[in-house]
Amino acid sequence: MSFVGDKIIFWRRDFMVAIIAIIIIVLLVIWYVASYNGLIRSRTNVQESWSQIDVQLKRRNDLIPNLVSTTKGYANFEQSTLKKVVALRNQLTAVPADDHQQTMEVSNQLSTTLRSLFALSENYPDLKANAQFSQLMEELTNTENKIAYSRQLYNSSVASLTVKIQSFPSNIVAKVHHFQAGEYLQVPEEEKTTPKVNFDDFGSDK
Repeated sequence: MSFVGDKIIFWRRDFMVAIIAIIIIVLLVIWYVASYNGLIRSRTNVQESWSQIDVQLKRRNDLIPNLVSTTKGYANFEQSTLKKVVALRNQLTAVPADDHQQTMEVSNQLSTTLRSLFALSENYPDLKANAQFSQLMEELTNTENKIAYSRQLYNSSVASLTVKIQSFPSNIVAKVHHFQAGEYLQVPEEEKTTPKVNFDDFGSDK
């Protein structure tokens, strides 16, 4: 009976060890899957954030030809600035789709040039009073605001992904599956210090 009793005790102990091992394995699998899915979601958020930027960049590119068409009737209107806008638009469309940094670098230059163009239009009352020009300016301004917001959202998404990639223990899963953090989209210093132009009063003389 003592021998049988010892076998039962050993069996129970082995059974408990096996149960504990299974529980640990299940918990590890759950953690691994949850970490992997979290990384996937964060990476998807980065991609979706960039898609929002891309939509606004294309929207702005579509509006620029209309802007050129509207202003070309004003022979003396800042032709050099207008040509720069067109050149930057063409340069932007030529940037490879996966080169986000270069895309935003050219985009920032285009944003700055457009702001200068709109500021200069103050010197042309007839153009300023043109309804189509005012509408285009409003649409382009709204698009610029959306680009700025989408850039902030993109950087926030990159930050979230970076934290998961660098933090223990999710960094283990990230390393196994070769997750890589994206690059933040930087705003040039000269653009940060450029005063914003208020377009609310365009189209109405004071």
